[in-house]
Amino acid sequence: MHKPADRIRNVALVGHRGSGKTSLHEALLFQAGVINRLGSVLEGTTVSDSEADEKARQMSISAALASFEWQDRKVNLIDTPGDSSFVADALGALRVCESAVFVVNAVMGVEVHTTRLWQRAAELDLARLVFVNMLDRERADFFRTLESLKSAFGTHVVATEIPIGFEHEVSGVIDLVDMKAYRYEGAGRDNSAEVPIPDELADQAQEYREKLMDEVSESSDALMERYLEGEEISHDEIVAALKDGTNHGAIFPVACGVATRNLGTNRLLDAIVDDLPSPVKHGGLEVGELTLEPVDDKELFAYVFKTRADPFAGRINLFRVYQGMMRQDSQLLNTRTHTKERIGQLVTFEGGHTGHTGEFGPGDIGAVAKLKETKAGDWLAARDEPITMPAVNLPAAVMAFAVEPKSKGDEDKVFTALRRLQEEDPTIDLHRDAQTAEQIVAGLSQVHVEVIVERLRSRFGAEVHLKPPRVPYQETIRKPAKAHGRHKKQTGGRGQFGDVHIEIEPLEPSAGFEFVNAIKGGVVPSGFIPAVEKGVLDAMQEGVVAGYPVKDVRVRLYDGSYHTVDSSEMAFRLAGSLAMKQALEQAGPVLLEPIMLVTVSVPEDAVGDVIGDLNSRRGRPLGMEPVGAGMTEIKAEVPMAEMLSYAPDLRSITGGQGEFTMEFLRYEEVPGHLAGKVVDEARAEKEAVKA
Repeated sequence: MHKPADRIRNVALVGHRGSGKTSLHEALLFQAGVINRLGSVLEGTTVSDSEADEKARQMSISAALASFEWQDRKVNLIDTPGDSSFVADALGALRVCESAVFVVNAVMGVEVHTTRLWQRAAELDLARLVFVNMLDRERADFFRTLESLKSAFGTHVVATEIPIGFEHEVSGVIDLVDMKAYRYEGAGRDNSAEVPIPDELADQAQEYREKLMDEVSESSDALMERYLEGEEISHDEIVAALKDGTNHGAIFPVACGVATRNLGTNRLLDAIVDDLPSPVKHGGLEVGELTLEPVDDKELFAYVFKTRADPFAGRINLFRVYQGMMRQDSQLLNTRTHTKERIGQLVTFEGGHTGHTGEFGPGDIGAVAKLKETKAGDWLAARDEPITMPAVNLPAAVMAFAVEPKSKGDEDKVFTALRRLQEEDPTIDLHRDAQTAEQIVAGLSQVHVEVIVERLRSRFGAEVHLKPPRVPYQETIRKPAKAHGRHKKQTGGRGQFGDVHIEIEPLEPSAGFEFVNAIKGGVVPSGFIPAVEKGVLDAMQEGVVAGYPVKDVRVRLYDGSYHTVDSSEMAFRLAGSLAMKQALEQAGPVLLEPIMLVTVSVPEDAVGDVIGDLNSRRGRPLGMEPVGAGMTEIKAEVPMAEMLSYAPDLRSITGGQGEFTMEFLRYEEVPGHLAGKVVDEARAEKEAVKA
């Protein structure tokens, strides 16, 4: 039997790397009785970090779903990676949940990635609850962290509990809703007991309860009046108002604990059920003209948010049902490919085990294996409805490498495996550089690309070398020129003859190529003119400066002559190519390089060093602005050639705190002293190929 939608909670665990999300996920599963012992990230025994590379790096790389019951509610909990290299999985999880639990490290407070994910959760209108973790660490401070949350996310961040004790002496929590204290001993399931509120904390608890009541009553007019008149407000009323306020972001409750000691976990489970909304309470999903409602008796619409490429089980697709019932052995339509998919076995994830079920109801999250064409981002529906989920803006891949298989003849194997990994992680950019003919793989960071290479090897047995990609230089001209190209060959039998006069001139940047036919009186028959254009384009594939493609040129064919017998398309194509090469030589040819818009976010104290470094890379800073929690965003225009090794350098300047994105802006002329170097390198490469 499926759970009714109003008894489901879909929750993403998100936060900066190292805040303890995976340990918390583990503790929640343990407390809910899904697993029988608390695994550890350090020992590589947690449920959600199950891949070999996750254990080796002690970090989550893929989102992991676990479903369990608590207080007769079904909780679908998605543990997401906190490293910004794997943000696609975190964003995919936020997209299909009503709520997010933000896990914050009590030593570090709000970190860069937390702020970014918070903005995304706000865009998606998610209910947000904060769990301050790691209270038992040295220099951990709940109240300092609470202040950092308020300064980053506003005054509606409010504590619903405060800790008893500091650092390694943390022993429990005080519940500010009921004004009760709980002490925890050991890490077992029944490790908490109600105790009187310690005398030394009574005033502090009262102060924070008043702050909570101010916030709760502010979100409800009915309560506000009674609260101001000093009337007693019941537990149920406070919980109801807290839930209403949390649902669409009027209140952000803050709970606390220590995941590795299972301290506060039972209360967080209660908060997930009590304070966070069900799919019904949160409301239907509007997609274009449609509003999808979490009801059983309407047509099915389910959204696939993650694809896992498994070399044995094939593809496993994780989906969220927005309306109707998903049943096994049914037929559905993929609205992107317009093809039918047969739904075979439906899969559930309970701790480290997969189970099977006959159906998933509206609002639920589940998985299905072995669909033919379906991948993340697709809709499965009862009818072919043109429906698309509003896109989540993914960061652009900035760390690019050229990939070549270690064994010759493995090209296809490597490419197929990379495609499979790209289905899993849409932030992987995969393309062949038309100009340099290299297979390029780009990721969000060095770590990201290393993980891709490790997964190629471990999952698909494909070994590759990585090398920095070549910069896609181009060439253009600076002044007009004329030229004459004649191709004449007289050998036994039919000869070849083509003869053309062209003039060329520069076009606006990025205007491309224009071919003008200005032939009068049929001196070149119209049948041969496309051949002349082809010849011109042939010559533009390899410019005269360093052999790079030529852009932004207008070519005018204005004169020529032909031979009634010996002229052919081939002869005119060759004549066009000869004329173009000659014209380029005389037209002031120059080398162009791609200029990138680089956006770097760095801690305030590193701004000077980062700008100095960008200047040394021929960068032109465009400006900077503060972006939350002690970070500054710097924008600059920098030549791509100077950015190929930027990631590790930025890491060392900012102590690992800086992040950057790059996007292509335009091409600009390479300064003279550097152009010579590029030309020499291109020549040397050609010689090497010939040798």
